[in-house]
Amino acid sequence: MLRRLTLRDFAVVSASELEFGPGMTVISGETGAGKSLLVDALGFLSGLRADAGMVRHGAARAELHAEFDPADSPAALDWLREQEYDDGQACTLRRTLRADGGSRAWINGRPATLAQLSQLAGLLVEIHGQHEHQALLERSSQLALLDAFGGHESELAAVRAAAAGWNALLRERESLSRAGDVSERIDWLGHQIGELEREDLRPDAIEALVAGHRRQAHATGLIAACDTALASLAGDEGPSVVHGLEALRGGLARERAHEPRLDEVDAMLDSAAIQVGEAALLLQRIRDDLDVDPAQFETLDATLARLHELARKHRVAPSELGARQAAFVTELESLRDAGARLRGLDGEIAAASAAWRTAADALGAARTVAAARLSQATTALIGELGMGGGRFEVALEPGERLRPDPQGGERVEFLVSANAGQPPRALRRVASGGELSRISLAIEVAALGSDAVPTMVFDEVDSGIGGAVAEIVGQKLRALGASRQVLCVTHLPQVAAQGHAHYRVSKVDRDGLTHSAVERLETKQRQEELARMLGGVEVSKEARAAARRLLSSAG
Repeated sequence: MLRRLTLRDFAVVSASELEFGPGMTVISGETGAGKSLLVDALGFLSGLRADAGMVRHGAARAELHAEFDPADSPAALDWLREQEYDDGQACTLRRTLRADGGSRAWINGRPATLAQLSQLAGLLVEIHGQHEHQALLERSSQLALLDAFGGHESELAAVRAAAAGWNALLRERESLSRAGDVSERIDWLGHQIGELEREDLRPDAIEALVAGHRRQAHATGLIAACDTALASLAGDEGPSVVHGLEALRGGLARERAHEPRLDEVDAMLDSAAIQVGEAALLLQRIRDDLDVDPAQFETLDATLARLHELARKHRVAPSELGARQAAFVTELESLRDAGARLRGLDGEIAAASAAWRTAADALGAARTVAAARLSQATTALIGELGMGGGRFEVALEPGERLRPDPQGGERVEFLVSANAGQPPRALRRVASGGELSRISLAIEVAALGSDAVPTMVFDEVDSGIGGAVAEIVGQKLRALGASRQVLCVTHLPQVAAQGHAHYRVSKVDRDGLTHSAVERLETKQRQEELARMLGGVEVSKEARAAARRLLSSAG
């Protein structure tokens, strides 16, 4: 839902900030006051091409800023997360239009492309009126609206799943087919696997090999170091650490009776003697294991050299050779099974295609029923909205079924005949902007609650109508506002009276320049504005009374 719209130096608006709430908000004003500028601003925030003519005279750039609450648009929240623009529950769109024709855009304060701005705005706001960019003119949006209206979630999910399965199988077959004659690859893999199998490639075996090689390479130095350490620790000839500790304990033992704390010192020396003794025993075992064996060293060195050569050949570390061998074995098995797999894939692809056709037929049948219901309901509403004899049709056209399509087996085209006796034409080819707005309103009301876009904007939806029809238009807009946020630019009091909130746009002359001022109206002000819309420049008592009646009847 749109929360706030801020304009600065935009056309004749020097600075304006509008706050919006749920329900239906109407915007009125005198002709030429700029009441449609708010719609234009949302259009530029939705990605329309920059127009330097929309920059206020004398300003370097125009700034547009919209703040949305995306809580009622899960699709927008998903888009923000996918594009890494998410910032909690915040959703702000900002765009500047420069006087030299350039523009820049931001989403949640971070730079964005116009394509990204358009994608996100399309999930947040939908503009209906005399604009070519409104979503209902796009066939993809028409199909989505029909499916939402008919509640085809489960049928559509089945079609998409079947199409995805078919595509996955097709990609696998194409990958296997591209491989062509794999006999040479099979021979090469067999040779590589044979080479690797001759070595013990277990990680612990390679680790033991490296340790043994290092030990043999430094055996002479290790033996000398161990002998020297053993002599120092517990040697029988000359002074040693063990003998020194025993001498210390003996010397202190004669004096322990005079100083009790020496008992603690004696215990520590005794523990140290035990540790030194254990170290000497371990060192002796290590020394006993050491032996200078040139033949063993040559064997270890040759084995390690072969492993390093294999590692260089396969461009991995020696410890990763086992994993490479396993990968070769897996590939070899898959290639040997490729022919059988290809034959099996043909059957699986045919079965997947049949499954898609079954799911697509079920979706198509549901769409046919929903299309008839939506056509009937919208046609009835078109008549109520002052287009007597008009007719609306949801045409289902069979699509190409050569490849399973995740959208189903048909395409949708919204057709409309504005007058009796005229053949229906595509909605996007309807010439009159006012007619297009009212038809869009009829579709949205007929599909009440089905459109996923939370904010709908209707620009001059009441063009060319009046009287009772205008009141019906207002009532339909108010009814739509019960489930969606509705913004409506209007010049008819019957429509304006139905709004839950009302803004007035007026012209103000300041310093010889014309400016647009936007003001939110309270009850008394609304009565005066409706009276002006009813009576023109001279507002009579009768006009004010009629304005009160309109507000009262709207509730």
